Amino acid sequence: MKHIQYQTQGTCSVLIDVTADDNDIIQQVYFLGGCNGNLQGICRLVTGQKIDDVISKLDGIRCGDKYTSCPDQLCRALKELKG
Repeated sequence: MKHIQYQTQGTCSVLIDVTADDNDIIQQVYFLGGCNGNLQGICRLVTGQKIDDVISKLDGIRCGDKYTSCPDQLCRALKELKG
C-alpha cells in the first residue's frame, strides 16, 4: 500500500489524505477543509480508479481565477504518491 498526506496550496482545502494499492488503484481519499459536498463526490468518483486515469482527467483544473483547484491538488498528491 502507498499513502500520502499532501498539504494543499491555493485552495480552501488544506490537506488531502490518499491511499492506493501496489497496482496504483486508489483505495481511499479524504480532504480536510474545502467544499464538503463537492469533495465527497470527488472522493467517491476516484476511489477504485487508477491513479493515471484520475490524473489524465483532473490535472490542470482551475477554481475561478485561482491557478489551481482541489481536483488539481489531488493530482499533485497522486503524482507525488507515484514517485
